[in-house]
Amino acid sequence: MKPTRRRTPRTAALTFALTATACGDDGSTTGEEGPGKGTVTFWDNNGGPRTKIWRQIIAKFEDKYPDITVKYVPIPITNLQSKCDTAIQSGGDSLPDVGGVGTAYLANLVAQGALDPVTDRIDDSALKGKLIKNMVESVRAAGGDDKELYSVPTSANQGTLWYRTDLFKAAKLPAPDSWENFYKAADELTDRGGNKFGFTLRGGAGSIAQALDMMYAQSGISSFWDGDRTTLDDPRNVAALEKYIALFKKVTPAADLNNDFAKMVAQFDQGDIGMLQHNLGSYVDHIRLLGKDKIAGIPLPPSRAGAARTIVSNPVDGLGLFKASKNKAAAWKFIEFAASPEMNSLWNEDVGAIPANVGAADDEWIAKAPPAKAALESLNDPRTKVVQLPYYLPDWNNISKADNEPSFQKVLLGRLTAKAFCDKVANELNSAQADWEKHQN
Repeated sequence: MKPTRRRTPRTAALTFALTATACGDDGSTTGEEGPGKGTVTFWDNNGGPRTKIWRQIIAKFEDKYPDITVKYVPIPITNLQSKCDTAIQSGGDSLPDVGGVGTAYLANLVAQGALDPVTDRIDDSALKGKLIKNMVESVRAAGGDDKELYSVPTSANQGTLWYRTDLFKAAKLPAPDSWENFYKAADELTDRGGNKFGFTLRGGAGSIAQALDMMYAQSGISSFWDGDRTTLDDPRNVAALEKYIALFKKVTPAADLNNDFAKMVAQFDQGDIGMLQHNLGSYVDHIRLLGKDKIAGIPLPPSRAGAARTIVSNPVDGLGLFKASKNKAAAWKFIEFAASPEMNSLWNEDVGAIPANVGAADDEWIAKAPPAKAALESLNDPRTKVVQLPYYLPDWNNISKADNEPSFQKVLLGRLTAKAFCDKVANELNSAQADWEKHQN
């Protein structure tokens, strides 16, 4: 059952109101279509790691459109939201024409009226019908509007179950493509005295995101909401969490309690650990340190044999058209070009993510990267159920990260039950949802 939550995004929750009222014109100047040529300013939302590939794409764009120049501005990912907020509060004139916009902070920009909807532009372009539907729905949900898209999706990550094929082969174990096989392998690959473990989990920063992946994949619950109440504390999810946390120290290193993703990945790549649940972003490290012949990655198994796969939404990256732009026609040409099959494929090959344009699905690099191919196929499978996390809630990041990560560690240590943890987080989410609803209209 889908929640009855999103109606008018620019009157978003009270948390955003303080920002919006300090914004001068709150970023809502209408801008202009402009001449369709001249200069377009582009803010890269992960400047540094992606600068090289963006410069390649920009060069190709300028070759095709010699009357348009793209001014590239690389911004570290940790600084983007504050930089946008500062620009909006100053009246919006210093905002770019185009910016990288991920779903994790899309609602913030929509609430402040900083972005133009792009639904109609997509429908009138070569992108119509060419974007993966599950990514489109994630962007729509994150923006807080049932009808409009406020970003063109370009890529997504996905939770992946990585496993050591050499260790599985030596133990004569089948691939962990079912939960029965997963738990069996976790037990049989563990030799605590020999410092060998079947699994490593994330108990430190970012732990709740990965716990949600494991919970919903095992329970098969396909929506984060049942009406206006979260399904996180559904008994099936509580039972799944109990099975997950029971792995700690039984088949995992005790050091997992404080693992962030970097520690967890390093521990997996440099030790004798059978399995790791992370996303596609660590593929390069696995290949570099273990080699292709020792590693494989698959989507998390369906809840039971024959059931549809259930995936928790990962943040979707995209390109947004800023409302204050004085040259929207040229800016849209750049967005459409960057999201085309060829450029979208080029970009995602470089960063190791799933391309949003379905035209990239059969490209050679995907065929040569089986984990990416499997992730793309599962995301594009019409049977797959994607649990859309409520990125639109102003309190989402606090509730799902810093505020409750210490409580999750208590669960791992046996000082708090899985049910008590789920009830606590669910109550906070239900309250945040009710507050969000109250400030609509």
